[in-house]
Amino acid sequence: MMDHYSLIMHQHIDDTVWCPSNIEEQNITHISEFHLMGLSDDLQLQPILFGLFLFMYLVTILGNLLIILTVSFDSHLHSPMYFFLSNLSLADISFTSTTLPKMIVDIQTNNRAISYSGCLTQMSFFMLFGCLDSLLLTAMAYDRFVAICHPLHYQVIMNPRLCGLLVFLSILISLLVSQLHNSVVLQLTYFKSVDISHFFCDPSQLLNLACSDTFTNNIVMYFVGAISGFLPISGIFFSYYKIVSSILRMPSPGGKYKAFSTCGSHLSVVCLFYGTGLGVYLSSAVSLSPRKGAVASIVYTVVTPMLNPFIYSLRNRDIKSAMWRLLRKTV
Repeated sequence: MMDHYSLIMHQHIDDTVWCPSNIEEQNITHISEFHLMGLSDDLQLQPILFGLFLFMYLVTILGNLLIILTVSFDSHLHSPMYFFLSNLSLADISFTSTTLPKMIVDIQTNNRAISYSGCLTQMSFFMLFGCLDSLLLTAMAYDRFVAICHPLHYQVIMNPRLCGLLVFLSILISLLVSQLHNSVVLQLTYFKSVDISHFFCDPSQLLNLACSDTFTNNIVMYFVGAISGFLPISGIFFSYYKIVSSILRMPSPGGKYKAFSTCGSHLSVVCLFYGTGLGVYLSSAVSLSPRKGAVASIVYTVVTPMLNPFIYSLRNRDIKSAMWRLLRKTV
């Protein structure tokens, strides 16, 4: 009797067609489902992975939800910096929820199949919230730039209207990037395999499986990467260049320390998010094993959103004080 995976591999087989990049004929599968390879095929390891990722997901949800509630209910935190922080926490919850619940269910049920429409949906939300994370970090860098370089005009420049506009533009650009990527993938109807060497529908993996013009796919990937990666990083780098230049001109050591401390949490999150993302990109380029790339990507898809609340709560006195006040009210 054929197992579920074999059934997926043998269904919807079309006539032999040609791959543009290959000389020889190949059997290309026109599929209704994909098969996520996951992190490991070791059955004894599955209960450990299930418990570990369930714990990490719950910590991520509760930690970021606590940040949102603390900022919402404490009037002392009704400022642009914490407004952006609460939106970042909401984006982190959504980003993690795009991939992790599906993986946890797959481990528990031992069924790694995902429908074609489900794969596209997961990929779209992954691009949306990943790009939104990046753009919100850029908005937070701009907020710190105005606070340190133009402190006397901070309240005038970072008014509620501008803050709302920055978040709205971040969401709009993320939607456009997600839909652009989705529109390209929707044009793909033939794939070389149904096996995706990841625990979720990774966009680059899906494009690599497509039997289509790789030049067009690469152009789209570079364009998406520029909008969601290069431009935000450039904005953050420019903001911190100005911030550091301004801080170094301060005569008082105490003033320098206070200015640096206001940026410490944000800078830690930026380094963690982009550092791990770049590390995964470079490791996947060097390594020949896609499975190793999937394991490495856990850092920025799971670990980073989980650690963000701890970074902000441990390094920020205002957040810690507000959390204690919130806990005392609830208890």
